[in-house]
Amino acid sequence: MLAMPHTAPASAETAGAWRLAALEAELRGRRPDLRVELAGTCDSTSTRLLERARDGDTRPVLLAAVRQSAGRGRMGRSWVSSSALCFSLGLALAPKSWSGLSLAVGVALAEALDPADARGEPRLRLKWPNDLWLGSEGRKLGGVLIETIAAPGVVPPARQAVIGIGLNLDAPEQLDAPAAGWREAEPGADAPSMLARVAPALLLALDVFEREGFAAFAGRYARRDALAGRRIAAGTLPPCSGAADGVDDDGALRIVTPEGALRRIDSGEVSVRMSAASSSSGSSPC
Repeated sequence: MLAMPHTAPASAETAGAWRLAALEAELRGRRPDLRVELAGTCDSTSTRLLERARDGDTRPVLLAAVRQSAGRGRMGRSWVSSSALCFSLGLALAPKSWSGLSLAVGVALAEALDPADARGEPRLRLKWPNDLWLGSEGRKLGGVLIETIAAPGVVPPARQAVIGIGLNLDAPEQLDAPAAGWREAEPGADAPSMLARVAPALLLALDVFEREGFAAFAGRYARRDALAGRRIAAGTLPPCSGAADGVDDDGALRIVTPEGALRRIDSGEVSVRMSAASSSSGSSPC
């Protein structure tokens, strides 16, 4: 039996509907050598770009998929949706610090889809460290997965970054956690139109992050912080719980424990979930 290909190209008709040439021309205003590609089916756009980088192809590229069959989330989790925008951006980056990059990407995505309105609450919230929520009730709209590697042709301190993004158009039914789809907010939304909105904002955010780090995004993140003021539990060793107190300028999560101590949690070492109870009884110290 022949093995199924990891990636199958999109038909010419499908590619035309995504308006790839126009998008590529817009993005090249910021990254002149960037390519935009579309797969009809793909196991994981991030996996494909990481393999290219390991083989020495580190040219900037945005790879989207009409359908992704084996998307990946944080800590080895799978990410599956039959109706979603799935894409990855691969390029070399050399920020002074990588801390807070997933938060900056989240800000860029949220603001592109849901521009800030000082008169009302934002529809899109950000759950530290890499999820987007629709509304404040904890329904996941999408997520960000950032992976970096030392790759041939990328000169240190730069590393090849692959930024994977999945945004639900319709809420998937197979998830245990509550989920949301962007069509709840914009019934006529489709993947090509969403990509055309978020991709330019993403490139701009990466340029700013390279120069200024997460501090340039801290205030904008705070406006959409889904955890601020809530009781949360962090999967550190030992476990830690308390009240979320925003994030530092480097993107670290602040937690005030029941004893009144302030703890900082780095994104690479924890999983955060909403606590079932709002009281401090049974809380574990950090």
